[in-house]
Amino acid sequence: MRRISIFGATGSIGQNTIDLIRRDAQAYDVAALSGGSNIALLAADAMELRADIAVTAFPDRLDDLKAALAGSGVEAAAGPAALLEAASRPADWVMSAIVGSAGLAPGLKALEQGAALALANKESLVCAGALLLETARRHNARILPVDSEHSAVFQGLVGEDMDAVERIIITASGGAFRDWPLEDLPEASLAQASSHPNWDMGQRITIDSASMFNKALEVIETREFFGVRPDQIEVLVHPESLVHALVGFRDGALMAHVGAPDMRHAIGYALNWPERKQLPVDRLDLARAGQLNFRAPDDTRYPALRLAYEVLERGGLMGAVFNAAKERALDHFIAGRCRFTDMAATVEEVMARMDAQSDLIDAAMTLDNVSQMDHLARQRADEVLMQKAG
Repeated sequence: MRRISIFGATGSIGQNTIDLIRRDAQAYDVAALSGGSNIALLAADAMELRADIAVTAFPDRLDDLKAALAGSGVEAAAGPAALLEAASRPADWVMSAIVGSAGLAPGLKALEQGAALALANKESLVCAGALLLETARRHNARILPVDSEHSAVFQGLVGEDMDAVERIIITASGGAFRDWPLEDLPEASLAQASSHPNWDMGQRITIDSASMFNKALEVIETREFFGVRPDQIEVLVHPESLVHALVGFRDGALMAHVGAPDMRHAIGYALNWPERKQLPVDRLDLARAGQLNFRAPDDTRYPALRLAYEVLERGGLMGAVFNAAKERALDHFIAGRCRFTDMAATVEEVMARMDAQSDLIDAAMTLDNVSQMDHLARQRADEVLMQKAG
């Protein structure tokens, strides 16, 4: 029986993970589940899976969680310290699906226990890739990609020599606004940005898909995860979302990972690695699909991609700046305090301001320094957006 934990259990990745777990529940011993404000769902899942502990990120919801778990034998806890304590509990496999930079510290704690970390929290590699990878190496732990694109690359590299890799191509649906006239983008509404043409995901990542910030994060992740040069990483807009990534080799061959747009494939591959097991995903009918389309992304429509390559060129802690500014700009857009196109402009301005403080950007990559940079970048983003509003 494998001992597992799921952090971010109430989100879309967490729920898809639980769907796979409950299909073979006798094979797993659940140590911990964590979630946010959906206390009813967190408690129900914790009781069904007989988790040792359930943790909500919000301390003011602890009484609600305790009430929901009363008599179940599942321990209730809340807040960042409780989350770190839960992540420190021994486990063979841990799903890291907490959204945003908040997922970094629990992921590090899990790696320190030697767990296999299934990484759906892309911000961890963006903010502190070197720290995460070194922690895994030091504790003989393994990081397994759960983003569909990086899982596809990971699978495409099985049995291959990295020296033979010429390029890595990750695909993007293009999001809700891939065919909109450019002049209409500033007026895009929250509801329009929150509707994805292909995937069923949470609101924040759906908006990041529309702006292509999610793909920008994945460009940085690709560099950290696979160690390739920035000029070896390409992005293609692929509206059908059936080809998730391609690996190009020095003999000219391209190895493509093709499958239905269902996150349970990438989750299941990480859950069962190094084996492949039966998964409840649709089998792709290529004849019915008819055709696959690809096009280069428009830099004017998707400025986030250009900023990602600037992050890679600058190095240091600029990834933490990029991610924090992006998260804060997204907060403002969701709250109706800025326009859709203001998000990328804000991130670019914050990066420029923080780059002028080279002593901070070039500081050692420690959790404290990453946290400080995250805090400062969020402050700068608020300042930039207030100036725009003023």
